[in-house]
Amino acid sequence: MKRELPDGLDALRSEFSLAEIVRLIERTARWVAPETFRRLPVWYPEHSRRSLFYKANWAEPQLNRNRQTGATIHKHEGNRYANKALTQALGLQSRQRPNWSCCHIWGVDDAAYASTNVIVQDPRFYSCVANMVLLPTPLKAFTDVMPDVKAMLRACAFHLYGWRCDHGELAKIDLDAAAADEAYPRSWPRKAGDPPPPGTMAMTDSSARAADRRLSAIRKDLEKAGPHYPREQVRSVLAYWGLDAL
Repeated sequence: MKRELPDGLDALRSEFSLAEIVRLIERTARWVAPETFRRLPVWYPEHSRRSLFYKANWAEPQLNRNRQTGATIHKHEGNRYANKALTQALGLQSRQRPNWSCCHIWGVDDAAYASTNVIVQDPRFYSCVANMVLLPTPLKAFTDVMPDVKAMLRACAFHLYGWRCDHGELAKIDLDAAAADEAYPRSWPRKAGDPPPPGTMAMTDSSARAADRRLSAIRKDLEKAGPHYPREQVRSVLAYWGLDAL
């Protein structure tokens, strides 16, 4: 007799309702303060998912060597600089967030991971702190594979920051429907001006200074970084966010 299992999400939903799942996120998520987002929307415009790493102030390629074959490849960015942006914007250090994961809110919806995620490969959105939320690591899977959970996170982020990703088809997503879902947490904002969700980390002197230092570093790199620094990309990202005149 052939053995078959139900879809894993169906098995989960038979034990936990959508509202119960979202409640875990509601009670544990950590959000960047809107004031911090407005101070510096995007923290690492020189980086995006799959971008190449350089060393010696952007003068030399950063290579990884395979210990078995000896082959070297140019090192690619994974999620390192998104993590750094979110950590700093929350006023934290990496050691202060064990077993927490940086989760992108806006991205290509593909639970099978078969599509290229062009959103996080776009430097305008990769290190944007309104496009991220910090979650306990086990809960990250819900945001990756459950579209209704991700839709609610997007609605919450939109009403918290007043910003939504305008990349391609994402601009057409109906956020009102997600906020009207009966599982949408009552403590999350449904319109502009509503109180922020629980877990919103107020902007502190530390996070404000971190934003100012990061912007100063970007300006310095535009002038002095090595030949591989993506100046045109950085200028384009800053212009998108209205930071080019600052």
